[in-house]
Amino acid sequence: MAFDEMMDADGRPRQPYVDYHDWYAQQDPALLAAKSKEAEHIFRKTGITFNVYGHSESAEKLIPFDIVPRIISGKEWRRLAQGIEQRVVALNAFLYDIYHKQEIIRAGRIPRQLISNNAAFLPEMIGVRPPGGVYTHIVGTDIVRTGENQFYVLEDNARTPSGVSYMLENRETMLQMFPELFHRNKVQRVEDYPSLLRQSLQSLAPPGCDGTPRVAILTPGIYNSAYYEHSFLADMMGVELVEGSDLRVIDGKVKMRTTRGYQAIDVLYRRVDDDYLDPLTFNPESALGVPGIMDVYRAGNITIANAPGTGISDDKAIYSYMPEIVEFYTGRKALLENVPTWRCSEEESLAYVLEHLAELVVKEVHGSGGYGMLVGPAASKAELEAFEAKLRARPDNYIAQPTLALSTVPVLVENGIAPRHVDLRPYVLVGDKVKIIPGGLTRVALKEGSLVVNSSQGGGTKDTWVLED
Repeated sequence: MAFDEMMDADGRPRQPYVDYHDWYAQQDPALLAAKSKEAEHIFRKTGITFNVYGHSESAEKLIPFDIVPRIISGKEWRRLAQGIEQRVVALNAFLYDIYHKQEIIRAGRIPRQLISNNAAFLPEMIGVRPPGGVYTHIVGTDIVRTGENQFYVLEDNARTPSGVSYMLENRETMLQMFPELFHRNKVQRVEDYPSLLRQSLQSLAPPGCDGTPRVAILTPGIYNSAYYEHSFLADMMGVELVEGSDLRVIDGKVKMRTTRGYQAIDVLYRRVDDDYLDPLTFNPESALGVPGIMDVYRAGNITIANAPGTGISDDKAIYSYMPEIVEFYTGRKALLENVPTWRCSEEESLAYVLEHLAELVVKEVHGSGGYGMLVGPAASKAELEAFEAKLRARPDNYIAQPTLALSTVPVLVENGIAPRHVDLRPYVLVGDKVKIIPGGLTRVALKEGSLVVNSSQGGGTKDTWVLED
């Protein structure tokens, strides 16, 4: 039985939801249905869409939005925030170590081949110290809940975490439609995220920067699935949105083409994958990056956020070692637990996974977005057999986890509200200090009984309220 975040076992509202529950009981269902349609109209008018690769019938889709907020108490949030900060500090220490002395490997806490054979490990970053020593400037930590005091980290998104534009637009829409609810509930702000992001990035400008650091966002272009978010953040931050063709290396600096000639960029928030960042260093076929940018970066003349090579820290094989990583670098046990994980590269684990395939969730080590994943309990016999063949052919490409009973929160359906499974992606900014935005993106599996919350797989989103005490 899944933990219901709104109602307890006796049918009473849990403390964070008391005010909302009282308000909801007084509402006309027809009015709420109309509000839901109004929210959809707002999102369509604003153009909040995402691309689904491989869906030719509708390349751009509207992400479904549910108007019932997910509500978290201040006490619950503080516990989460402490665990998230500990984890992000450990991730940065881990990245510094593996690109320098590799003490965690020498100590025998993780196997050497996990790093040396990993496609996400960039030898080009060995010995490079990013400005401020920060590798992961923006992190999205995916968290699931299974009980009142049971939270687990599902994965760490330390490359180019997406979705923050939906967090901001969800809040804006709710403020517009239900201002009275915000008067009744003391909800902590998320609207400051763009200004906090800019401040955080500027705080880590390279040492030679004169005056106010110039920040820009590097996008792969309009055909990228998250292009809406790239342009949204550039607009909200008041910075330039650039493509690789807008930039070139001049006099040892990365400069941006403007109407007043080329001007230097100090901090580049890149939404381009490592392999496409510099055709002179990585993929020579890339037209998305900037030729020579890695030379400028290694010389300490530009900050790239997130740093190249951070992808190894959110690799799902590395994830399984996160309890050891956190303890190694912080000296304390992890405050937030991992989901139990079987590494299919290990013979005993593979045997267990193959025997219990119908009960487990199996994921690609480098996968994301819900693609290439098997949810055993929901899979057909043919799907299980096909996945068994994949596992036997490339066991090191997969990890497996138990099927967790994710917590549920209410969503608006035709005849009122009904529970649906959710996860949470809080956003963390790492600059001169760590800032965790009080809320994040709640993703919801809109299909009854489904555990897959990804928008690319039919999931939706909600506004996440963290209450003040």
